[in-house]
Amino acid sequence: MKDLELVQAYHRQGSETAFAELARRHVNLVYSAALRHVGTAAHAEEITQAVFIILARKAGQLRSDAVLESWLYETARLTSSSFLRGERRRQIREQEAYMQSTLNPSEPPVWDQIQPLLDDALSHLGKKDRDAVILRYFGEKSLGEVAAALNVTEAAAQSRVHRALEKLRKIFAKRGVTLTATVIAGAVSANSVQAAPAALIKNVTAVAIVKGSIATASTLTLVKGVLNLMAWAKAKSATLIGTGILVSCGLFYYSWQVPEANSAVLSDTNPQVKIVPTRFPDGLGSGVGVNDKNLGISLHFLTIIERAYGLFDDLKIVIKTKLPDGKYDYIANLPSGSGKALQQEITRQFGIIGRYEAQPKDVLVLKLSNATALKLTPRIHGSDKAGNWTEGHLWRWSGQPSYMLADSLEGFFQIPIIDETGLTNLQDFNFDINWDFKSRDPEKMKQALNEIGLELVTTNMPIEMLVVEKVK
Repeated sequence: MKDLELVQAYHRQGSETAFAELARRHVNLVYSAALRHVGTAAHAEEITQAVFIILARKAGQLRSDAVLESWLYETARLTSSSFLRGERRRQIREQEAYMQSTLNPSEPPVWDQIQPLLDDALSHLGKKDRDAVILRYFGEKSLGEVAAALNVTEAAAQSRVHRALEKLRKIFAKRGVTLTATVIAGAVSANSVQAAPAALIKNVTAVAIVKGSIATASTLTLVKGVLNLMAWAKAKSATLIGTGILVSCGLFYYSWQVPEANSAVLSDTNPQVKIVPTRFPDGLGSGVGVNDKNLGISLHFLTIIERAYGLFDDLKIVIKTKLPDGKYDYIANLPSGSGKALQQEITRQFGIIGRYEAQPKDVLVLKLSNATALKLTPRIHGSDKAGNWTEGHLWRWSGQPSYMLADSLEGFFQIPIIDETGLTNLQDFNFDINWDFKSRDPEKMKQALNEIGLELVTTNMPIEMLVVEKVK
């Protein structure tokens, strides 16, 4: 049976066998898309579960000409974005780390270069191009099967795939990754879909066929959020056509003010710098940054100041004036100089300016406690994923520069941390911090750092602070 026949069999007859077959066919595609977004297997499994619950709930609403692989892929992207809403600060830092790694003279393997950019690049393709790529490389279909799914000739399907690859090549080139379309095709074909854990198919089927009624609270919250976004898009699409809309990932967006910030809207919107009262006052707040460009939705004004001046928290900010109340949406996506332009817009619109000034401050200095005892393992590009995640009592780090460790510790200790390790090539190594995330004891964290050859030293020293004040 074809995919949509299985969907209808489940919708009309409640066939568990049909749904189990859908899960078997497509769980790897969904799991891999989620894993690329969140970087953690456990989180990717939860997102996969949520996507199939959504499929079960919306089975009767899929169009007869829908390409299920594309629908599942786009739903996985949307669900992953919702999942990462509370981790947007980490996303910005990882993007910066990636951009820094591209400046490294040693060229990383092809997949390491395109993996962080792949899903965003796919979102820039038209629907037919995206369907062709997903069917060919994510769904692992032959050209004949792609042609049948798209209802075109095999020659037309081949041309469609080639054109889509050429568009991806140009998108990657604009982001500093120069590769041929053939190399891109090989890397995506070999790496884009990974095998999901064996038990996941059984769990996905068992939970999804009852529409998620036995799912965990966190999964149900995730499902509810994504379904609300889908409902919002559907309701808006009827009224926004012809009024200057932006279409991305199959959803309709009104201008750049969207329910949740995402990189596709940031890159596709005409270059501009704006700060306006939010259209989503009850939103949880979300932001995305790519290089110097930023988009934020339903954020407090202090957060906009942090983004404008390249900060991630208020630990190095001194506020000497009253900031505007309420929440704001903002965008700064000029071809260059967006951060500076956002600073100027804050001054122009609100009469507030920031200046840097050295001030004495209690800080923690991150140092080597014993350089010869550093417990580092060389990272294998292409095999070891980049990022940081938890496994049991281990906080695992891979391919991340030392300043990111200092930034993460700064968030834990809530005090400025100065990196004096001198580890300029830490991104070439893996290491583990033996620390339970449930523990909030600072001394246990310091002890865990000592075990791998690092230490935090308390001191008071002049550091650069951002002083925010009214224009004189």
